Amino acid sequence: MMRIVLFLATNLAVLLVASVTLSLLGVDHYVSGAGLNLGSLLVFCAVFGFAGSLISLFMSKWMAKKSTGTYIIEQASNADEQWLLDTVADLARDAGIKMPEVGIFNSQQSNAFATGWNKNDALVAVSTGLLQRFRQEEIRAVLAHEIGHVANGDMVTLALVQGVVNTFVMFFARIAAYAVDSFLKSDDEEENAGEGIGYFITVFVFEILFGILASFVVAWFSRYREYRADAAGASLSSNHAMIGALQRLKAEYDMPGDLPGQMTAFGISSHLKQGISGLMASHPPLDDRIAALQKQG
Repeated sequence: MMRIVLFLATNLAVLLVASVTLSLLGVDHYVSGAGLNLGSLLVFCAVFGFAGSLISLFMSKWMAKKSTGTYIIEQASNADEQWLLDTVADLARDAGIKMPEVGIFNSQQSNAFATGWNKNDALVAVSTGLLQRFRQEEIRAVLAHEIGHVANGDMVTLALVQGVVNTFVMFFARIAAYAVDSFLKSDDEEENAGEGIGYFITVFVFEILFGILASFVVAWFSRYREYRADAAGASLSSNHAMIGALQRLKAEYDMPGDLPGQMTAFGISSHLKQGISGLMASHPPLDDRIAALQKQG
């Protein structure tokens, strides 16, 4: 139920922000008797394309807390929580960022995530399963990996990449749909191209097709940033500890309790996909990540 509420709230916010922005910019309808106004179309698509990704970015901490049930450690209530706070504080200082919020979420799967709209207002959280089964040096390496994501600005960059992708998916889908609609209409109807249910159905089909292709780009960037975060984790902790943590994750790969769908890209690991599905995975195979760390020594 909570995920449905979050989904509806995000989309209503997108519609509100986009409508107000388009009104302030004075963007006219991008289809007229003279054809497509590409300038207005690009602005229209950019507003809607970036609105969704940026609103999700600004809401990311709140949504992460609600969707995972993360408990924020305001003040340590035991030695383990105090160690977590101290470790994150040390890593944040070494990475040159402000102390993020630190939380724990209930999951038997060993996992962790970082999110937040900028590197000085972030959240780092670890699962109860990870805390129970990992050694302290491995937990530190996992935390260092997540701090690496924050210090690299990965959440912001991923939101911008998604905004650009959204914009061009919408833009080219409407150009393609307009071309198809114009081709199928008679000369007498051509001035009405870009209108009617047929055009909007065609837009929807092209958005699905282009969206699938664009997903490969977003997934590639997500996998690339995991290698960078691993390297940062090795630098902030040690190469040996980072490799050990990934090897431990590999050994526990089939444990239940994965992160919610919208949080998968922000976790330290996700379930491996094969074939074409692997090209759309948010994380590289753990073996590849371990090999990359071994090469850098």
